[in-house]
Amino acid sequence: MSLTSIITVNFNQPLVTIAFLESIKVNTKQNEVEIILVDNGSNEDCHQKFKDTYPDLIYIRSDKNLGFAGGNNLGIGIAKGDFLLLLNNDTEITPNLVAILSTELENDGEIGLISPLLLYYDQPEIIQYAGFTEMNYITCRNQGIGSMDINKGQYNEISRETGFCHGAAMMCRREDLLSIGLMEEQFFLYYEELDWCEKFKRAGKKIWFTGRTQVFHKESMSVGKESIIKTYFMTRNRMLYIRRNTSSINTLIFSLYYIGLACPKQIVLYLKKGRKDLIKWVFRGITWNLTHSKNSKELGFKI
Repeated sequence: MSLTSIITVNFNQPLVTIAFLESIKVNTKQNEVEIILVDNGSNEDCHQKFKDTYPDLIYIRSDKNLGFAGGNNLGIGIAKGDFLLLLNNDTEITPNLVAILSTELENDGEIGLISPLLLYYDQPEIIQYAGFTEMNYITCRNQGIGSMDINKGQYNEISRETGFCHGAAMMCRREDLLSIGLMEEQFFLYYEELDWCEKFKRAGKKIWFTGRTQVFHKESMSVGKESIIKTYFMTRNRMLYIRRNTSSINTLIFSLYYIGLACPKQIVLYLKKGRKDLIKWVFRGITWNLTHSKNSKELGFKI
């Protein structure tokens, strides 16, 4: 039997993480999974509480917050499974998740990354993710397939190639990472899973979606609260993603659009909302890209 390593990252959310571990315990067989929890620089050490919930838990504590990519990469580094399932700690799973995802990978060697149907935990009749369209590299925009639609079972038998996986739940083979590599930690927050999908595509692998299994995500359906850190990394990483994954000519065209149109539009929206404090972080996100190489490890933001 193949072993699946389930990797999740906790950052100051012990109660959410405990609920996640309880979901894993109820919906998996111990001989088919190993659970790796990376505590990503949390203020409180909840190691014992986590172990009480899931005694066989493999626990790693990082002294600092490594971001989404860094935290998951730390877990991947010790994983022993043939398959690696990265799950957000604010998700709860269904009983057939591991079996369905691993079977899809076993049946088609061309699939590199796969994500399941995502439903909102608080309103499970609403779809969050049923795949993504391809990226428009001039605007760096794409669309969520099925997003906010009522779940009527329309995706239950669908398994197909898609533009990108969803970072809340995605599985790959451990052996593929030997040639493809890990997620890029320079992103820290946002766009890292899109960049990872691009790396798989360049290696000739398909990005896949299946509606044959589901995950419930506790993310709010409303737009997330604006913050300095979100504004900075969303601005910075949208441009960084294009720089890393398109040609110099495309990057130039995108930059003209982004700096000349998209960012000014965002600044106007912040002014209308009375959020003048966020405007300088738009400029800092752009400036980072103008002053750093596309492979720079410096975040430009003190975490």
